[in-house]
Amino acid sequence: MTTKPASKSSKNKIAMPVKITPQSEEAQSANLVANNIEQLKALFPEACAEGKIDFEVLRQLLGDNVDEREERFGLNWHGKRRARQLALQPSLGTLRPSKDDSVDWDTTKNLMIEGDNLEVLKLLQRSYAGKVKLIYIDPPYNTGNDFVYPDDFRDNIKNYLELTGQVESGRKLSTNTETSGRFHTDWLNMMYPRLKLARELLREDGAIFISIDTTEAANITALLNEIFGEENSIVSAIWEKRVSPANDAKWFSSDHDLIVVYAKNKDVWRPTKLARTKDQLSNYKNPDNDPRGPWNSATYTCARTKSERPNLYYAIQNPFTGEEVWPKETAVWKYGQEVTNQQIADGRLYWGVDGRAAFPRAKLFLSEMDDVVPRSLWRYEEVGHTQEATTSLKSLFDGQQVFDSPKPLRLLARILALGTVDPGELVLDFFAGSGTFGHACFERSTNIETRFILVQLPEPLSDSIVPTIAELTKERLRRAAKKIKEENPMYAGDLGFRVFKLDSSNINTWDPAAEDLEKTLYSAISNLKDDRTEEDLLFEVLLKLGLELTVPIETKTIGKLKLHSVGQGALIACLAPKLAATSIEEIGEGIIAWHQALAPAVDSTVILRDSAFPDDVTKANLTAILQQYEPANGHKLIVRSL
Repeated sequence: MTTKPASKSSKNKIAMPVKITPQSEEAQSANLVANNIEQLKALFPEACAEGKIDFEVLRQLLGDNVDEREERFGLNWHGKRRARQLALQPSLGTLRPSKDDSVDWDTTKNLMIEGDNLEVLKLLQRSYAGKVKLIYIDPPYNTGNDFVYPDDFRDNIKNYLELTGQVESGRKLSTNTETSGRFHTDWLNMMYPRLKLARELLREDGAIFISIDTTEAANITALLNEIFGEENSIVSAIWEKRVSPANDAKWFSSDHDLIVVYAKNKDVWRPTKLARTKDQLSNYKNPDNDPRGPWNSATYTCARTKSERPNLYYAIQNPFTGEEVWPKETAVWKYGQEVTNQQIADGRLYWGVDGRAAFPRAKLFLSEMDDVVPRSLWRYEEVGHTQEATTSLKSLFDGQQVFDSPKPLRLLARILALGTVDPGELVLDFFAGSGTFGHACFERSTNIETRFILVQLPEPLSDSIVPTIAELTKERLRRAAKKIKEENPMYAGDLGFRVFKLDSSNINTWDPAAEDLEKTLYSAISNLKDDRTEEDLLFEVLLKLGLELTVPIETKTIGKLKLHSVGQGALIACLAPKLAATSIEEIGEGIIAWHQALAPAVDSTVILRDSAFPDDVTKANLTAILQQYEPANGHKLIVRSL
């Protein structure tokens, strides 16, 4: 069959596929400003006119709840307005797959992303907003030696590539010293936009846990109060991190850090209760051989007076002595007489070994007890300490010191236990460091599989077997997975991870070089960068269309060309660099046949590489073939070009 040019006068006019350009919505990360405006429109339609927000009307609608004073309670610092804008500015970057660095690429649901976490958090918005159950971060404590770098408001991707040495530049990574003049403000400017974006990723029943010391504890709390709302503050738990005091301290030995916890919505979030420890279980015994098993006892009185609760002031007969026992004058029984009679009938009141105790106690059977509510003091015996963490990491790396101040696995296991419940829940750590959180997820997965996303900047490491912290994160995950498999040979769960690296978009932007305009013009002929692969393009499409980076992808070959199906046909992509005019019919019919076989339950988007077509006639012919196809289930093909 000969392919003919599409007729302009055909009954069903063929529309050329919409081309995705750098200015297209699909070429950028989620627009948080637009989302905020849409929410305001839904809540206050009267305050919206011609696509703009009328703040005067909005003030009237909000009544007395608007504070227009310049001086108000809250945390302010130099650069706060810019930091807020930075969180709202869409990213023009992308995440490029790195299969060689990955483990079990085809099957894993875990992600390790190398890059600046600010840009990565922006890029994750479309695909992961409202999906993360738990966020844990261990950000720089701002002790004077921590790395804190300035974000570039104009082009943070370029800033990132320069600072990490991926493009030529004189800029270097540096620490945030107290002599910088803006010691706290630099740290706040770094943290504010990242926390703002992190909140958008949390589920409504999710929470964030943050490790911090006293240097910035007050500031991080003030930030979280503003971003999450003071009403969603849960606790600042105390982690006892030292076994012995630091005797070289000038004033006090710093023996603890804080774990600051905020919920996305405190009304719906609850921590998972914890199993009892050995010490707690040792309190349960069975001295009277009760068939219901071990029990502990609790007082049967409460501190109220007879005049306050007369219905709880009565006599209980001791069944062993026959004596009537009354509460003290300053107390009453916990329950009314009807409940007490039932407790007696059930054998739940204990009168001591010889039956002659002055007052009865209530028997609490272990078999009937729920798990325990977590406490705000986390002792090192329960969750580990810094020395344990260092020793454990050195053991994993054959005795070599590869990272300063890692967190203990037991601490992260506690946080995972409190913040997640069901298999398959998604967790995130965007200051991954040595990868302790991912390691803890692997260890927990032998009981409950937990999906993770780790993000780490490729910050250089000195005197280490790996060049950067990001490389250390990946290597720790590999070694941890190997160790777990050796210790659990029958375990066949997910101990892999897909690696992605932050980079500039695969789509060319117009960036003229004054010194060589001819080269600039030639490079602009194609809207896609020459050094990018089909997979680079495919995963940028996934991000911009809001699909997860671990979604199943099928690949099929038609002729010499590869087709990719994502999400059972929700997306079909042909991203070959060249499409011959003679193969257009074969490609079109192949896409249609595959679509029929997949039978997706939604409309399918077909993505084609715009520069692959030799001319507009060829593009129009393939578009015509696809648009004239009428699927039996009524779900159509939507053709786009990249």
